[in-house]
Amino acid sequence: MFIEGIFPNDWVQDIVATAFTFVLSLAWLRLMDALASRGLIESRTSRKIIHIGTGPLFVLCWLLFSSAPTARLLAALVPLAITAQFAFVGLGWMRDDEAVKAMTRHGDRREILLGPLFYGIVFVVCTLVFWRANPVGIVALMILCGGDGLADVVGRRFGRRRLPFNPGKSWVGSLAMFLGGYLLALAMVAIFQTTGALVPGVALRAAAVSIAWIALGCTIVESLPLQDVDNLTISVTAVVLGLALL
Repeated sequence: MFIEGIFPNDWVQDIVATAFTFVLSLAWLRLMDALASRGLIESRTSRKIIHIGTGPLFVLCWLLFSSAPTARLLAALVPLAITAQFAFVGLGWMRDDEAVKAMTRHGDRREILLGPLFYGIVFVVCTLVFWRANPVGIVALMILCGGDGLADVVGRRFGRRRLPFNPGKSWVGSLAMFLGGYLLALAMVAIFQTTGALVPGVALRAAAVSIAWIALGCTIVESLPLQDVDNLTISVTAVVLGLALL
């Protein structure tokens, strides 16, 4: 939609957009894999950089696609292909030592079948179900990326005061979860609204309040002592609240 008129038809535009999105996403992942495998960044840090950065890059690429009904299907092929690779590596059907080092805590390939795999599945589902026809998908993905990813990074560095019901999480980490998720989600919705890509559009002032409540709900869920499933629980919470509030 954002670049309509440049290409002769929707199929050409969407195929080019899909190829560009795939190359960009893969290049980002491979860069993080290479940095982690060479010891330039810690594997735990690389996991969170991937977690935070992959989503915004992918969602911004939605602006390159046409308004054709099939556009969302082609866009979803990108996270689907990458998620399938995660599954193959985690199951041991494909060897990728760099990916294992970059995306796992303890170097066990089976860890990819949890957080990273759930992360990819959420992106496929939100792309197919919501696309640009509803801001709920954008909000859910950005809270997952900016909120959950930043919570761990900030919490590990500055989280001295722990939550009373979950000593694995901190107050400052939860604050980072709320602010990171809220600001990234609001910024992305504003970009899509400004470019006219959201159909129908949303009132940004009203959306800002709704997104704050969604981010707060997701922050509460993220703070719970649930291991390895937060990519799912946060996303489901964001979708349910988004459908009710947006």
